[in-house]
Amino acid sequence: MPELLLLGVGIMGRPYLAAAGRLGVRVHVVETPARAQAIAGEADRLTLADGEADVCWAEAAAAAVATHRPDGVLAFTEPQVLAAALVAEELSLPGPSLRAAVVSRNKALQRGRFVTAGVRQPEYVIAANLADAVDWAAQRFPVVVKSVSGSGSDGVELVADAAEFAATVARRGGESPLLVERAVEGPEYSWEALVADGRIWLANITTKETTGPPHFVEIGHRTGTLLDPARTVAVEEFATAVLGALGMRTGVVHLEFRLAQDGPTLMEVAVRTPGDYLMELLGASYGIDWFEMAVRLALSMPLPEPPRHRPTPAAGYFPVVRPGVVAAIDGLEEVRAHPAVRRAGVLAAVGDILPPVVASHHRRVFVLLSGRDDAEIDDALRFAARTLAVRTRPV
Repeated sequence: MPELLLLGVGIMGRPYLAAAGRLGVRVHVVETPARAQAIAGEADRLTLADGEADVCWAEAAAAAVATHRPDGVLAFTEPQVLAAALVAEELSLPGPSLRAAVVSRNKALQRGRFVTAGVRQPEYVIAANLADAVDWAAQRFPVVVKSVSGSGSDGVELVADAAEFAATVARRGGESPLLVERAVEGPEYSWEALVADGRIWLANITTKETTGPPHFVEIGHRTGTLLDPARTVAVEEFATAVLGALGMRTGVVHLEFRLAQDGPTLMEVAVRTPGDYLMELLGASYGIDWFEMAVRLALSMPLPEPPRHRPTPAAGYFPVVRPGVVAAIDGLEEVRAHPAVRRAGVLAAVGDILPPVVASHHRRVFVLLSGRDDAEIDDALRFAARTLAVRTRPV
């Protein structure tokens, strides 16, 4: 029986365990002690990681491999990407490639790699000290300041002018390095793909909705987006160029871009499971289990024929809740009962204190929907927006 080494599971990675079970695959999970309790009995083997840093996952992965050699390895999310790539490289297992993993984990490395490859991306500077970028930014406002290794909008902010930049320097001057980019205008999308030996097996375009400036936290996704033919070709050519420059071999890709006036423009790219339940939404849009396909890719198992039909829309809704103490949660069961709602939840309880939403991990509400067409999704989203409410009072 083949064995998969799964680095990290969390909440959204549990469908990997179910997919492996259907395929008759043993799973050796590496997880932190706190999260391991949630999957007790679901994994065939378990190795504990001492922390969330990349080095902790790499150390735990090395220990897992030393006791049981896997037939495939999968990284769940960002901190596990390098650890999985190191295992794949050492054991000659399928994976994104060590180069793709390293570059994907550092936005500054992405910028340097893609500028030489001719991939369209924002004008940028890497600042060892944010104050060093004052003159550069002064010629290009508005600019975006971001950490080189964050995800989920963590550490991302739009800076409009010199006064705001001075305030940002005062707050973040101790961070090093930081990436400073000229802001790009245009609607935001993501591109998800399953890639086998450098070949795109299936790809999708997702429409994104964010809170806008300054932090651009994602509050909505719609998978199965169909653009006009010219833009579709432009996105396909753009994504193919990104994969080539990245050295992508096998696995899941999540690429974020804006459709600027001169064409698709890269924001960032990752070689791991996309967040916000996107894999579940992609499954609803295309009628296949993307988790299972990722397991098959990791283990070199045969893939079925990719779906050829027109994708149906699916959507994720992540409303922003006013910061404060949770006083009441209204309408959750009514929303769950709606025929277009697949799942919905509130990751908070009455009495919890909620911070301002400046990154994805601050959100507490999710609604996942699927339907026959965009009109059905739109109606369901309006229903959820007016029905589900998390009410707070000031701390």
